[in-house]
Amino acid sequence: MYLMLTEEQELIRANAREFADKYLEPIAAQIDEESRHPAEVFEKLAEMDWMGIPFPTEYGGAGADFLTMAIICEQISRSCASTAFTLSCHTAMGAGPIYRFGNEEQRKKYLPPLCTGKLGAFALTEPGAGTDAGAGTSTAVLEGEEYVLNGTKTFISAGPLAETFMIVGMTDKSKGARGMSAFIVPKDAPGFKVGAVFKKMGLRSSQTSEIIMKDCRIPKANLLGKEGEGFKIAMGSLDHGRIGVAAQATGIILASLEESIKYSKERVQFGKPISANQAIQWMIADMAVALECARFLTFSAAFRSDQGLSFTKEASMAKLFTSEAAMHHASKAVQIHGGYGYMKGFKVERLLRDAKITEIYEGTSEAQRMVIAGGLVR
Repeated sequence: MYLMLTEEQELIRANAREFADKYLEPIAAQIDEESRHPAEVFEKLAEMDWMGIPFPTEYGGAGADFLTMAIICEQISRSCASTAFTLSCHTAMGAGPIYRFGNEEQRKKYLPPLCTGKLGAFALTEPGAGTDAGAGTSTAVLEGEEYVLNGTKTFISAGPLAETFMIVGMTDKSKGARGMSAFIVPKDAPGFKVGAVFKKMGLRSSQTSEIIMKDCRIPKANLLGKEGEGFKIAMGSLDHGRIGVAAQATGIILASLEESIKYSKERVQFGKPISANQAIQWMIADMAVALECARFLTFSAAFRSDQGLSFTKEASMAKLFTSEAAMHHASKAVQIHGGYGYMKGFKVERLLRDAKITEIYEGTSEAQRMVIAGGLVR
């Protein structure tokens, strides 16, 4: 299969690259150093209608598709992986579950703010439940016309910033994962608060925190889907989230390639640019091959999602390959830069730190292999 982008998608890719060059490239190193969320950039993303890319215009979205979102996230990640991840996580797992599983009343109430500038977040992981999401201990008990939520969620992307959260809790502990339900929780719900904000090795301008619920009360109408469907909703959201991570990792590979080509032409040793050395050329060639493979896997998974086809295995393949390739080739980019590549102020140092987490969140590489193999051998 040959996946060819439409003229409109090619134009969007060019626009996204221009946007990243203008608004992110000049500040990316600074916001990384300061661990600062670039609110001014997200205001501009909202102006571009890129906060609700794959959602219908009737809900405030751009009326595009998930492939378009992947295209935009790749180009943004080329300049700032933190911004790309915050955007993709908001879209795929903050707003996405409301659109895919919510009723019409929920869509009309919550999607327009999320599509026009407010951030959404996804809260599944707990201190004792990561890959084994079914081991979560957060509870949701129905009391009259309200659910009462108790528990702590951790590693929540955009936790300190989001206005609306998709949270999974146990409504029937006796059923394990089948007793999990999903809820829409606004940040101003009684008993809801942001806990510790984490300091990270990479993606430093993407905010990550704990979420604490202590007798947090929300209306019964905020149940997403039906009771017992929380695990299914969460796994479906992660499938879309993995495409977002794959686009982010692809952008890191793209940046590694471009920075390596540029530096290798400028750096002179033994009277010639190091780009003339076969060892450097081979590393650059391998990056170029990995970029094309990563882009195809990512876009193919997004395309299958847009066509209503199964894409769980394909999303895991894309996430697995792109994340491991991003880590490998960001490391090679540092190697090409030599001692300078290890220093703050050189972009490749940040690329390497940002690449590592792509092998961990939205399911580790080991978990992706489990998903892929499970779809092949059963």
